[in-house]
Amino acid sequence: MKKAILLAALALGVCSAQAQTTVAGSKFSDNWSFTLKGGGVFATKTVGGESFLKTGRGIVGAEIRKQITPVFGIGVEGEWSVNTSSWTGLKSGNVFDHQYVGAFGAVNLMNAFAGYAGAPRVFEIEAVAGSGWLHAYYPHSGVPSYDANSFATKVGLNFNFNLGEAKAWTISLKPALLWNMNGDVSSDKYVSYLGYDSHYNFNNMYFELEAGITYHFKNSNGTHSFVVVTPFDQAEVDALNAQINALRGELESCGANNAALQAKLADLQAQLDACNRRPPVVEKVIKDLDNVRYVFFNLGSATIQANQQPNIAMTANSLKENSNATVKVDGYASKDGSLAFNERLAGRRAEAVKKALVKAGVAESRIKAEGKGIGSLFENNTWNRVATMTVVD
Repeated sequence: MKKAILLAALALGVCSAQAQTTVAGSKFSDNWSFTLKGGGVFATKTVGGESFLKTGRGIVGAEIRKQITPVFGIGVEGEWSVNTSSWTGLKSGNVFDHQYVGAFGAVNLMNAFAGYAGAPRVFEIEAVAGSGWLHAYYPHSGVPSYDANSFATKVGLNFNFNLGEAKAWTISLKPALLWNMNGDVSSDKYVSYLGYDSHYNFNNMYFELEAGITYHFKNSNGTHSFVVVTPFDQAEVDALNAQINALRGELESCGANNAALQAKLADLQAQLDACNRRPPVVEKVIKDLDNVRYVFFNLGSATIQANQQPNIAMTANSLKENSNATVKVDGYASKDGSLAFNERLAGRRAEAVKKALVKAGVAESRIKAEGKGIGSLFENNTWNRVATMTVVD
């Protein structure tokens, strides 16, 4: 008995240590199970008055259990022995001549000593201890009824085989020892046959060997068992909080920058809207071959090609014939390229034509040259790579 107490104390200590593991699925409604069991029960010769094997009879029972932690569980059970043999020399008239109803605690030795990995193992061993009410039914013809109630204790092991991926079902082999704890309550020979002497030894016990099948009800965590939750590290949490605060600071800075960019965008949009609201400046160009000549250029170039020289010569001759006339040179560019580049290119084209006219004998004072930027004189975009020479009388 002392050894059993020491073993129980050690198991509870280990259970307390294992309880530090954080698990999900620990509500009151979680980790309930129901077991049906059956097998045989045997009485020692001192208890039954006959040989060990001859006292064997069937036993059936059921258990309801609540698993508190992966290590420790509690439950209630009921067992009934089938009246197929005699333990006392008296024969009961009932189908079930003994019953035991009690509470128990169970320690999962695998989880206690090897830890719980987050799911039940395929094979596990439990140590079980409990106590309860033992009742014997002995109505007998010609003999007074000797029904008896007594306090009993029970210890045993469960060899569990957990089935399937979800481990919802368990098949168990359940050997156990049960002792009647009341002592000799009467000197009557029939009562003394019942073996009421309370001794923790082999000659004053019942041996049970049962098999059971258990169903584990589904938990709030979606499984049929506990799920391990990794405990947090305060230092790690503090570091993550620091990172979050830094990111919040960056976010605020980005918000300020975004506000400035939004303001700039709104300003540019306002300028664009104002520009779009301006009436278009339409320059009236007299397309009279006697007054206007064209000089066309290659893409991105301000160089006057040889095939354009006749137009310059015709304009120079017109000015020589009319000494009072002046010429206006306007340079244009197509839409290809950036606005700034095309504005410069249009000015260079106007200056190139002006220099060609001066070279042809036209006084520089009679020439006004100006770049007009991107042109829209012609629908064909490539034709807008041009400079116009307009003779004004």
